[in-house]
Amino acid sequence: MAAPSRKRSHPAKKRRPGGNPQKARAGAPQAVAPATARDWIAAARLRTLPLAITPVLIGTGSATLVDEQLHWVIALACLAVAFALQIGVNYANDYSDGIRGTDDVRVGPGRLTGGRKAKPRTVLIVALAFFALAAVIGLALVIRTGQWWLIAVGAVCIVAAWFYTGGKRPYGYNAMGELFVFVFFGLVATLGTTWLQVQALPQEGWFGAVAAGLLACAVLLANNLRDIDQDRLAGKRTLSVLIGRRPTQVLFTLFVVVPFAIAVFLAFVYPIAWLTLIALLGGLAAILIVWTYRTPRELITALQVTSFTSVAYGALLFWAFAG
Repeated sequence: MAAPSRKRSHPAKKRRPGGNPQKARAGAPQAVAPATARDWIAAARLRTLPLAITPVLIGTGSATLVDEQLHWVIALACLAVAFALQIGVNYANDYSDGIRGTDDVRVGPGRLTGGRKAKPRTVLIVALAFFALAAVIGLALVIRTGQWWLIAVGAVCIVAAWFYTGGKRPYGYNAMGELFVFVFFGLVATLGTTWLQVQALPQEGWFGAVAAGLLACAVLLANNLRDIDQDRLAGKRTLSVLIGRRPTQVLFTLFVVVPFAIAVFLAFVYPIAWLTLIALLGGLAAILIVWTYRTPRELITALQVTSFTSVAYGALLFWAFAG
């Protein structure tokens, strides 16, 4: 009996996956449990909220240099706007990064869209709801103070928050994130808080705005340093991806140290500002982690420590100005 003939098999050519390389996965997607309340709270990234507190503290403190009376209602409204914008941009990033596939493989906490725990449309609606809340509170501030031109500033803030990772050409994907964070979390948030309270901008407010912006940039650098490998694979060209690890570590150190140099300069006129050096202890700890980390997860601690260092700095500088 003749042996059956064997057909020579040719190996199929491997195809490169399109888009994000991390999207190429074998097998059907596994079922994922729907997002819980805890997942939604985690997606709000509450650990980043200190960055919204710092400029309001410094801006309110510098306002007391013009008018000793504390305008608490306006200050709290500014804080509410900052919180709403911060949470809104966090959900917007979750949505935009998720639909692009950037969050398919994460080092840090999971995401709603990228983790397929919630529908992208739902995450988008929540993000827009927080932007709308910021707009409503901001409009109330404008009506209260009569500074109608600030409507345009508020609109620019919301647009900038969306296009950080949203749209066809997000600036956060092209090494522009730190610049915009410095402008909006530093200059605009701090000086806007001061102006709404006293319609003036003392030079101390400018120094404080620069400090707040640099500390916010340091937090972003720690985040981007943690995600540098996955961002490189996903085609997300953050500043860290562009310049590499070592320059990022150097830049992070400068962003943390320079605000304290500013505080020392201010301390010659406002002696309580010397106490900001207490907050420097946290900053030095974050710098140590950034320079000695072994796993990306350690940088989450550096991010958190830097955020709380920022708040401590803002609180002590507020005391120096208002004390």
